Amino acid sequence: MKRLTVLFNSAIASSLVIGLLGCAAVRESTHVVDVGDQRHYDENYDHTDLKTLSTDVSNDLLNSPFLSQQPTPPVTMIAGIKNDTDEYIDTKSLTDQMKVKIFKSGKMRFINETRRDEILKEQGYQAKNVTPGQQAQIGKQLGAKYMMSGSFSKITKGSGRQVRVSKKKFSYYKLTMEITDITTGEITWMAEREFAREASKPLFGW
Repeated sequence: MKRLTVLFNSAIASSLVIGLLGCAAVRESTHVVDVGDQRHYDENYDHTDLKTLSTDVSNDLLNSPFLSQQPTPPVTMIAGIKNDTDEYIDTKSLTDQMKVKIFKSGKMRFINETRRDEILKEQGYQAKNVTPGQQAQIGKQLGAKYMMSGSFSKITKGSGRQVRVSKKKFSYYKLTMEITDITTGEITWMAEREFAREASKPLFGW
């Protein structure tokens, strides 16, 4: 009888522990993450890739003969990066980080192509309502000499149908960037960056 009581109490204690651990596992929590953390949580494109690609491409451009041969910082527009992958990728964040780094170098000037409508609207407002002499002059906007654009592609491969306890997934990414002379249509600079990652995931789990 005593042994049964001990076993019963142990069972109750174990149930309580499991219950407490279960509650802790589903409890919501928030903590600060270091944006410089280089960990990858899966095989997909992530913030670490964003930082690495934008830095590498920017450095390639800043150290290129194309820029070193420019008599003055060329005026450039960002046409964006075409996403040719099967997943959502914030390509604007990628070009924004490149633009910030290049702009800070003073080696290139940028027009604000994403705010053209707002600029024209403000110019129209000032032409009608602002005191002469303080109005923004219409027809004085800079014309870009060069256009920066690019493409982002991806190839994915998965493990075949075999008897296994885990599944592997391989993802290959390639970013191609280029600068085009708007007058002539000539490509004056190009850069390419690639990376691949493989993940192994259990077929069964929580």
